[in-house]
Amino acid sequence: MKNRALRLALTLGAGALLFSAGYLQAQQGARKGWTPGKGYGWVWGKNDEVGSLNTLGPDDVRTAARLIRQGKVYDLGVTYDRTSYKWPGHSPGEILSFRTPEGVKRQKDNDFTSGPGNSSQTGWHSSALFINDNVATQIDGLGHATEGPDDHWYNGFKEADWGGNWGIRKCGGETIPPIVCRGVLIDVAGHRKVDALPGHFRITRQALQAALAAQKTEIRPGDAVFIRTGTLRYWGETGSDQEKIREHDSAGIDVDAAKWLVAEKGAVLVGSDTSGLEVGPVPEGSKSFMPVHNYLLIEQGVHIGEFHNMEALARDKAYEFCYVGTVNRIKGIAAGFALRPIAIR
Repeated sequence: MKNRALRLALTLGAGALLFSAGYLQAQQGARKGWTPGKGYGWVWGKNDEVGSLNTLGPDDVRTAARLIRQGKVYDLGVTYDRTSYKWPGHSPGEILSFRTPEGVKRQKDNDFTSGPGNSSQTGWHSSALFINDNVATQIDGLGHATEGPDDHWYNGFKEADWGGNWGIRKCGGETIPPIVCRGVLIDVAGHRKVDALPGHFRITRQALQAALAAQKTEIRPGDAVFIRTGTLRYWGETGSDQEKIREHDSAGIDVDAAKWLVAEKGAVLVGSDTSGLEVGPVPEGSKSFMPVHNYLLIEQGVHIGEFHNMEALARDKAYEFCYVGTVNRIKGIAAGFALRPIAIR
C-alpha cells in the first residue's frame, strides 16, 4: 500500500513538474504572432499595416498598469524648435505665426474682430508648421524604410503601388495604435559608468545582456525596450548644442543586438535616446546604411522609438515601467513626430 502511495506521489509530482515546465515554456513562447528564434515578420495578413503591435492586448495593459506603484510620471519627450539637432537626412522645422492678435485686429475687414460683438477686443494666436515627420521624440512608422529596386517596405507594400507626393498610403504613422505595455530601460551608459557613450560605440547583444544582468531586469515578449546611451543629457532646453549632441548621437545597437531583442526576447518596440537607434557608421559588410532599420521595420514589423528621454528614469533606476505612447494621426506621415510619450511607475 505504501509503495503504491509512493509511486502515485512520485507520478503526481513528476506530472506537476512537467506541467509547470510546460506552462512556463508556453508562457514564454505563446505570444501571439511571435516565434522564438524567428521573431514576428509578415504574419498578420497581406493587408496588415500594424506589425508586431498586433500582439498587444488588454492583458498587456493590465500587466503594465500593475507596475504603477508610486504614481510617478516621467516625460520621455524632448522640446523641439528650429535650432534643435536632427539627423542630417531630414529637413528642419519652422513654426510660423499664421494669425496673431495684432494682425487680425489690424485686418479691418475681418468680421471676427472688427465686426459687432467684440467689445472685449478678443484676438487669437494660431501657427502654421513647416516641419519634418522625423524630428524630436518620434516613433518610426513601418513605411519609413524601403529596400530593393521596387522600394518595398513592411509586408511587401511597394512604392509604385502605395507611394506618391502626398504621403504614403500604407503603413503611415496614423496606423500606429496607442501603445500601452511594459517598458524596459537598458541603461548601457550607466552600466559602463559614463555620462554618455562615445560616438560610434557599437552596442552588442553582450553589452545589453551585461547591463540587464547588473540591473537585475528581464525582457519579456511584448515589451517596449529602450536603450540609454546618455546622448540626451546634452539636449538642454531645445537641443541646440549641435556639436555636443552629434559627438554622441552615433552610438547605437548593431543588427545582431536587434535580432536578439526581437527574435530571442520578443520586443514589440525598440527605442533609444538617439536620432537613429543604430550605430554609425554601419559595421563593415552591411548591405544598407541603416541595416537595423531595415531589419526591424521592414522584416519584422517592429516600430522604432527615437530621441526618447531616459535621463530621469536612469537617475531613479526605474528599469521597468508602464509605457504609454501615442502618435499624431496625420494620414500618410512616415513617423509619429514631436511626441510626448510617458513612463509611469
